[in-house]
Amino acid sequence: MRKYILALDSGTTSNRAILFNHSGEITGTAQQEFEQIYPRPGWVEHRPSDIWESQLRVAREVLEKNEISPSEIAGIGITNQRETTLIWNRETGEPVYNAIVWQDRRTSGICDTLKDRGLEKTFAEKTGLVIDAYFSGTKIKWILDNVEGAREQAEAGKLAFGTVDTWLIWKLTGGKLHITDVTNASRTLLFNIHTLEWDNELLEILGVPKEMLPEVKQSSEIYGKTEKELLGEEIPVAGIAGDQQASLFGQMCIQEGMVKNTYGTGCFVVMNTGSKPIASKHKLLTTIAWQVNGKTTYALEGSIFVAGAVVQWLRDQLGIIKSSAEIESLASQVSDSGGVSFVQAFVGLGAPHWDQYAAGTIIGLSRGTGKAHIARAALEAIALRSMEVIKTMAEDSGIGVHELRVDGGAAVNNLLMQIQADVVNTDVVRPKVTETTALGAAYLAGLATGFWKNMDEVKEQWQVDRKFQPDENREKFKKVIANWTKAVERSKAWYESH
Repeated sequence: MRKYILALDSGTTSNRAILFNHSGEITGTAQQEFEQIYPRPGWVEHRPSDIWESQLRVAREVLEKNEISPSEIAGIGITNQRETTLIWNRETGEPVYNAIVWQDRRTSGICDTLKDRGLEKTFAEKTGLVIDAYFSGTKIKWILDNVEGAREQAEAGKLAFGTVDTWLIWKLTGGKLHITDVTNASRTLLFNIHTLEWDNELLEILGVPKEMLPEVKQSSEIYGKTEKELLGEEIPVAGIAGDQQASLFGQMCIQEGMVKNTYGTGCFVVMNTGSKPIASKHKLLTTIAWQVNGKTTYALEGSIFVAGAVVQWLRDQLGIIKSSAEIESLASQVSDSGGVSFVQAFVGLGAPHWDQYAAGTIIGLSRGTGKAHIARAALEAIALRSMEVIKTMAEDSGIGVHELRVDGGAAVNNLLMQIQADVVNTDVVRPKVTETTALGAAYLAGLATGFWKNMDEVKEQWQVDRKFQPDENREKFKKVIANWTKAVERSKAWYESH
C-alpha cells in the first residue's frame, strides 16, 4: 500500500517537498522560496511563519500535483538548514523573535568575549566545534539578552528553542513533540558529542536554561505522527538530519574515509570518520554524521559559507548574468581567468581560516578583464575553497581522498566540476540523483518505517551520472592555486570588527 517517502527539505532560501519511490527515484517535487530579511549589515533573519507555511504548502502541493493519496506515504523525513535558531512560546506557539539564520554574524562580539575568556578548548573538546557566530548557542543567548522578557520566560520554562527541524516537527505534530536529532544538536555549541547529552557547563557559560531545549533522538526512528488535518492523514515522522549529514547519507558515504561536497548557498565538505570522533588540528568541525540503530557515526566537516551565493551575487548585484545557469557558458568563453582571483569572503572565511573579519575580494584586474574572466574566477573560487578544506581534512584524518562525491544545485555545472577535479587532483563523481540531501532524509525515514529493509538495499540504489577526471597537465593549476592563495591572504582581517 505505502509506495512513497516524503522528504521535507527546508533550505536557507526555499522549502521543498520531494517524493521518492521504492527505487529511490524522484517522483514529484514542489518548491517555494521565502523572504530573506537583512535588518542590518551582517544580520540575516527568516520569519518562522514563512518557514512553516511554505513547507506545509509544498508538502500539500506535491501530493496534489502528483495525485498521491496521503495514505500512500510510508513516512516523512526532514532535513534542514542547520544552526538557524528559533525560540517560541510553548503555550501559544508564537515565536518571540524572527529565526536567526546560520549566516548571521551579529554574535561575533559574544564569540570574541568567549575566546578572550580562554574557552575555545572547552568548547572544542566537548562539542567538536569552534567558537563562531555560525552556531546556535550564541544566537540563543542574543535572543534571551535582547528580547524583552525572553530570559524570564525561558527560566520559567515557558519558551522552547529549536533548530528548523524542531520547529517543523512541533508544528506538524500540533505541539506534541519538542525534539531534535543528534546531528542538529551537535551544531548548537551546547551538546556534548561524546556523552550525547546537553552539556551543563556549556549551558551555564552561555546562560541557556536547560528547560528550553528539545529532547535529542536518533536520526532514524518513528518519533510520532503528523496531525491529521494538515495532510489528510496521520503520517509517521521517522527521519531527521541536518542538511549536510543527510547529504552524506544520501550519497551513501557510509564507509570510513568517504567524502562528499554539497554545492549549495555555501559549500559543505564532509568526511565519514567512522565510530570515533577525530579532533581536527586545523579547526575543521568534528560533528555527528548520524545515529542509526543505536550506532553513532562521526564526521569531519569544513564549511564554506559562500559558494552558489557567489553566482547569485553576480546575477543580482552585478547583473553580469541573467540566470544562475548562464555562468557556465559565460565562463567557458575564456580558457582561464586572465590572472583574476576571486575570494568569496562575503561573510568572513570559515574552515580552515576562521577569520570572521575577512572581506570579499576580486584582485588581478586589468584593462583586458571582462565579465567572462570574473565569471571563471568565481567558479575557480568555489573549487579552490573546497580544495583547501579537502586537503586539510586528509591531513587531519590521515585518510587519503580517492574520490569526491558531489551534489547540490551547482553540481550540475560541468565546468565547475571539471575545475574541481583539476585543483583537487582526484576523481569527482556526480550521482544520477543530485538531490542527495532530501534523499538522505528519505532513506533515514524509510529505514525506520521498514520501507527499505536495510542499508545494503539502499546502497544498491546509488548510481553514477558522470565522473570528472583531473587534467594530467598539473603546471597550469599550480599558478592558479598560487595566485589565489595570495589573494586569500590579502582578504583577511579587512574589518577591524563589526
